[in-house]
Amino acid sequence: MSQGRIAFQGELGANSHEACTAAFPDYEAVPHATFEEAFDAIKGGDCQLGMIPVENSIAGRVADVHHLLPSSGLKIVGERFKPIHFQLMANKGVKLEDIKTVASMPIALAQCRKAVRRLKLKTEAVGDTAGAAKALSEHPDPTRAAISPALAAEIYGLEILARDIEDEHTNTTRFLVMTADKSPSPPPFTQPCITSFTFKVRNLPAALYKAMGGFATNGVNISKLESYMEGGAWTATFFYAEADGRPEDRGLALAFEELRFFSEKFEILGVYPADPFRTRG
Repeated sequence: MSQGRIAFQGELGANSHEACTAAFPDYEAVPHATFEEAFDAIKGGDCQLGMIPVENSIAGRVADVHHLLPSSGLKIVGERFKPIHFQLMANKGVKLEDIKTVASMPIALAQCRKAVRRLKLKTEAVGDTAGAAKALSEHPDPTRAAISPALAAEIYGLEILARDIEDEHTNTTRFLVMTADKSPSPPPFTQPCITSFTFKVRNLPAALYKAMGGFATNGVNISKLESYMEGGAWTATFFYAEADGRPEDRGLALAFEELRFFSEKFEILGVYPADPFRTRG
């Protein structure tokens, strides 16, 4: 029986759907056409959690999410790193040598360029990897294939003709787990944690340098620091950052104290266990 609902962006069978089922197998994964709709579903209570991709090891950050995240009002309660694998799939009974055209998202086509070239296939760009599989199931064609996650083949009744055809097998996407709960339960003290926060530096010379100085002097590692625009202003005074540790840790507490002194705004977006993937290899 389902414990709740978890929102993701994309069609059923997308990489985000796979991430949901792997991390929260007891939750019902609920697809949404846009990130805005997924965020609204979490904020409105239709879904208790959200699985939102924020960056990919090859393609970089997911721009839409970084625009929405700071102003979402949601809290981050987890992170998941998911290795990304792409499968070449077609309607049942179709042979690999019959395929002439393959459809998928432009980024997926680009990440499978070597296989596509080797098979001498024409490419067709569509908006969603799982959407390409869904379209093929609804309109069978023995000359067409889709590049999509394995779950999509299972959902849409397609056969996988070639597995794991991505050029780079280290391709990984990082997801954040989101909730509308304003005061989520803190993670166990036995686990290494990440604290995500936003801040806006004061209009002073070297303000960012001074604001970040406390992290260096207190030995706190900053794993991410990104600037972004607020309200369409062409200034880089607003920042999203991630630090190792919890706000109660002495080093991070002192660093935050110094940061607040040089900042006009400061907000903690979440404290959550670090995914073990960070320390692998």
